[in-house]
Amino acid sequence: MREALSWTQSARFLTTASLLTQLPPPGLPEVAFVGRSNAGKSTAINTLAQHRRLAFASKTPGRTQHINLFELGPADAPDARWADLPGYGYAAVARGAKLRWQQVMADYLAHRHALAGIVMLVDSRHGFTPLDRQLLDFVSQRVGSGEVKLLVLLTKADKLSRNEAAKALAAAQKVLGDLATDHADISMVLFSALSRQGLGDAALVLRQWQAPTAAADASGGAGDAPDAADGATPPLSPP
Repeated sequence: MREALSWTQSARFLTTASLLTQLPPPGLPEVAFVGRSNAGKSTAINTLAQHRRLAFASKTPGRTQHINLFELGPADAPDARWADLPGYGYAAVARGAKLRWQQVMADYLAHRHALAGIVMLVDSRHGFTPLDRQLLDFVSQRVGSGEVKLLVLLTKADKLSRNEAAKALAAAQKVLGDLATDHADISMVLFSALSRQGLGDAALVLRQWQAPTAAADASGGAGDAPDAADGATPPLSPP
């Protein structure tokens, strides 16, 4: 776990883009952070990177209007990128701007060849909203085929009792079960930026996506996989 956290801590800002054509050419594997406008994507990135101001976390929902890219790994040999995508579902945003952001996000999720994984942030107290389910449906083909991996961070987990946390995991697993196939790689982690609950588990999943051998060695092998009782689940199996 220490190696995985050291790797996520290497994250650094790379560039920002309002169009896919402004992004660097595909090459390194990219992981997209998605969620509602107030889901805390930037805060999650800052927590994973252990850096307060790496990603701008605005108190105003809908503030992120571009794709913000971050690079990970050694400075002279980066091995992955994170993409902070515009949020969705904030009603106060002007319709024209909202449609533009949604199109940019849709184009990225559907057509970006470098996309290797998606981190979806969902409020653990409320579960998947209709918009969250729409996004899951949108990426279901790439996730189901195994082309793109999926990690769901059930946020604000510090506000849940142990019983509530177990129910939140069960409810999320029921929703995500519809996406599970023999090829899909889908995981869930109860996560809190405030208490850092789930930080290590999330870092291990992300490191496993990028470097399976290194992550397995760092976690002690498959026998030490995250336990559901600790707020994490192993990859889901098809029903």
